[in-house]
Amino acid sequence: MALLVFKQNSIAADPEGFLDDWRPESSSPCSWQGVSCSVNGKVTMLNFTDAGLIGHLHMDDLIVLENLQHLHLSRNSFSANLSLNRTSSFSCIIKTLDLSFNNLSEPISETFLNSCDHLATLNLSNNSIPGGSFRFGTSLVELDLSSNRISDSSILDYSLSSCRNLKLLNLSHNIISGKLDNLSSCQNLSFLDLSDNKLSGDIPAVLFSVFSRSLESLDLSRNNLSGDFPTFEFKNCGKLVSLNLSSNVLHGIGIPQSLINCQLLENLDVSDNNLQGKIAAALGSLRNLKHLNLAQNNLSGNIPPELGWTCGTLVELDLSGNELTGGFPETFKSCKALQKLNLGDNQLSGNFLAQVISTLPSLKILQVPFNNISGSIPLSLANCRQLQILDLSSNAFTGGIPSGFCSSSSLRRLLLADNFLSGTIPADIGNCKCLRTINFARNNLGGSIPSEVWKLPNIYDFVMWGNNFSGEIPEDIGFGSCHLEKLILNNNVFTGQIPESISNCANLSWLSLSFNQLTGTIPASIQNLQKLSILQLSSNSFFGDIQTIPLGSFRNLLWLDLSNNHFTGHIPSNLANETRLDPIFSYKGGYLFLRDKGRSDCRFRNSLIYSEGISKEKLAESFDSSNSCSAIIIYSWPKHLLKTVNGTVIFLDLSFNNLSGTIPDSLGLMSDLHVLDLSHNRLTGTVPNTLGSLTEACLLNLSYNSLDGMIPGSLGQITFLTDLDVSNNNLTGPIPSTGQLTTFPASRYENNGGLCGIPLPPCGYHSITTDPIRSEPSQNGKNHSILRDVDWKWVSAVIGYIFGAAVGVSAANITFRDKEEWLVKTKLKIISKWKRIKTKLKDNRQTHP
Repeated sequence: MALLVFKQNSIAADPEGFLDDWRPESSSPCSWQGVSCSVNGKVTMLNFTDAGLIGHLHMDDLIVLENLQHLHLSRNSFSANLSLNRTSSFSCIIKTLDLSFNNLSEPISETFLNSCDHLATLNLSNNSIPGGSFRFGTSLVELDLSSNRISDSSILDYSLSSCRNLKLLNLSHNIISGKLDNLSSCQNLSFLDLSDNKLSGDIPAVLFSVFSRSLESLDLSRNNLSGDFPTFEFKNCGKLVSLNLSSNVLHGIGIPQSLINCQLLENLDVSDNNLQGKIAAALGSLRNLKHLNLAQNNLSGNIPPELGWTCGTLVELDLSGNELTGGFPETFKSCKALQKLNLGDNQLSGNFLAQVISTLPSLKILQVPFNNISGSIPLSLANCRQLQILDLSSNAFTGGIPSGFCSSSSLRRLLLADNFLSGTIPADIGNCKCLRTINFARNNLGGSIPSEVWKLPNIYDFVMWGNNFSGEIPEDIGFGSCHLEKLILNNNVFTGQIPESISNCANLSWLSLSFNQLTGTIPASIQNLQKLSILQLSSNSFFGDIQTIPLGSFRNLLWLDLSNNHFTGHIPSNLANETRLDPIFSYKGGYLFLRDKGRSDCRFRNSLIYSEGISKEKLAESFDSSNSCSAIIIYSWPKHLLKTVNGTVIFLDLSFNNLSGTIPDSLGLMSDLHVLDLSHNRLTGTVPNTLGSLTEACLLNLSYNSLDGMIPGSLGQITFLTDLDVSNNNLTGPIPSTGQLTTFPASRYENNGGLCGIPLPPCGYHSITTDPIRSEPSQNGKNHSILRDVDWKWVSAVIGYIFGAAVGVSAANITFRDKEEWLVKTKLKIISKWKRIKTKLKDNRQTHP
């Protein structure tokens, strides 16, 4: 009956029917699903793991089961605070309680751990528990509170000071702050994971001396812990198998020599710290080492050959993100078990790809981007027949792409971006049937892309920007099973039209065809690309009415660039529709925004480029003062701007087209917009006051149109506006003094009909000598020309005199020997005459105030 009461009180829903056989008419509950009994028919264990149950857990209904010792409720949707009734006559003898991956969100009641004093294993991980009372007794052996919302450091302090019998303590993935103290009592602890918290201060020395005697696994990664790592004394680490101190602020020169005492060590990760100096050759003495990660430090010098002594067991080696030089020692030829090798972002050079790495038969992942490796790509890399990822990006490789890479079909990612490769793409790349990513961006490759490559059946990312590829995008690109998520072909010389079949690639999120020689209209079927987030079609010869392009139907659109084409018609008002971010942009890959500060004709102006494998430094060097891109500034576009919740377009560039009509008021609803460029069109009407609601905008360019009226003062409310250009329109009136509108250079307001005020001349001010024809208001409110009553005989005389003098100067250069004396006399006469005319003009202005 107790189990039926539990079902009635605690189970709100059972969508998978897990408890369907729990019926009152059953002779014994021992036959029910999830129930285990002893030989005498007493319930000893309930196992509801991954049963899909929903409800609020009432522990009191289970405590009445006097023989219940093991309770496995993981991966359901239970809520509870685990409180127990103090007046209950039943005692809790539960030894194992697993409530991981549920919906617990209340603090744990003090009565629970006090009452269940037989508890040996408690797993409450992957919930939303904010804290509570965790004063456990001596019976507890394993405590897992990882992946919750615990911030109370007293839970950590108590756990570390009362852990005499504790063997496993996992408080990772919480928000606990504080320091590591009171470790001396944890002499039986085998597994300690405090990773991904907010711990700070020095790592105590006792951790690696007395305390580490029983320790098998220690993870303190992703905190703010400090210490001089080379001085750590690993004296009693004979049982230590895994040590992870990554993503902290450890410092020092080198690696502790005492690590050789940890002869059972299999996993060592001290990546993402501030370690300097050379890699310790002593690490080669760790003959059980399987995973070694020293990445993202400041280590320098050559890779020690002694490190290759670990080859008997080494499976993964990551030395990326340091300042290592030289090559890869030949001692690593014996690493027959090595599967993952990352040497990227160093200063390595030499021929080690052919001499060493090509001999590793088990290699699955090879990453050597951002180094100084030159010469041709060795075909011998095809000997690594299990290779799944090959990343040679951003080196100095020359020559062509060798044939034969796909002698085995295991290759998933082929990344050769940012080198100096030339020639054409070998057709046998099409034999890589498992290839998901192909990135040949920013090379000197050319010719037509082979049809076999276009038709790769499992391709997701097709990245070829910044080359000299020509030909047409094939009509059948979207036929069959189209998995394309990124098609990035900008800055090439492709011709023809956008094929209708591209609309079959329903997963396409990024389509970039900018800076090619494409023409025609945009196919209406493009509206089928409902996951499209970035659409870049600028600098082609596309034409047609922009309103026939279903731009408002893209529910994920974040970035729209149609500039430098021949589009006509009115700007669609539905561009302001709400959008959302596609999850594809949450993973690494990177984005660079090339901002044009000089209004140049650079082919990369105001572009978002896919930057995986692209060196920002090398790209900047290519934009030197000798070319049209000298005014380009490269920004790493912050990923937090690509919002994961509903928002609006963040970049809109429709400049250099033939658009007409007015600017829609609805554009002011684009609350996430950072860049708006509508310049060089035929837009008319006034600047909408609603644009002042673009509070996130940093660039607003409306220049070279036919806009009239006044600049709305609301634009001064745009706090982050760093560049405003309304020049070359018909705007009038004073420039608003709000915000930073008066801080922009005068060139951003020039060539309008009647703008005035800072940074232009003040309103009402007119210089006779520079603009003598301009009208100004008189005191009676009527326009009055300052030249209306000028004695035109005087003006004619002066003009004639100046013209005659100019002719005289030319003649004098021929006929007079003493030219200097003649020029001085002539200059004095002209000055005298001009003073007279200025006096006459002044008298006329006083006569007509």
